Amino acid sequence: MANRLIALVALVILTIPALQSSAAASERPPFAGLMGDFEAFDPPREMPPIGFVDGDQQPVGIADFAGKIVVLNLWATWCAPCVREMPALDRLQAARGGDDFAVVAVSFDRKGVPIVERFFRRRDIDHLAIYVDKFVKTFRAIKLEALPTTYILGRDGRARGILVGPAEWDSPEALALIDHYLAAGSDANKTVQQAAGQRAAGQRVGTGVSPE
Repeated sequence: MANRLIALVALVILTIPALQSSAAASERPPFAGLMGDFEAFDPPREMPPIGFVDGDQQPVGIADFAGKIVVLNLWATWCAPCVREMPALDRLQAARGGDDFAVVAVSFDRKGVPIVERFFRRRDIDHLAIYVDKFVKTFRAIKLEALPTTYILGRDGRARGILVGPAEWDSPEALALIDHYLAAGSDANKTVQQAAGQRAAGQRVGTGVSPE
């Protein structure tokens, strides 16, 4: 009897870590493919005050998107990796955009709104709104090192994570990541473990050159 009791206690002790690991895994956003390069912030990080203009040349800031989960994409038409991922961002906005979510793609083109309008028209970008920071104030405020850079912001405007380089933002992995934060509500800063371990050889993505 004593031996059976000892064996039972040992089994319980061995089972507890596995249950804890399973519970922790359920709280993590899913990572796979290019989205494995996503770096989650725990705790969330404050964003500096940043502003830009919309397609009507009206001032806009991150505070205008309070209450939404935001994919803040920082890009330019002269940045080849940015251009490559723009259609996927457009499809992401079409798939998830609404009262609870928005893709906010801010261009750093110094020629302003007209060049972005022309780019969207030629590339059939139909679902993204135009946002431009031709004075690259946002670039300097965030101290970006490369384009494209994309943040996921919570409903409180704080950054939940960052991805440097292009991604297939309408892929199942990306949609699962977005849906994680949508489902997490205002508590989107649940503990997130390191994104994807070591990047596989050949999985690294190119980025554009930082503006001077």
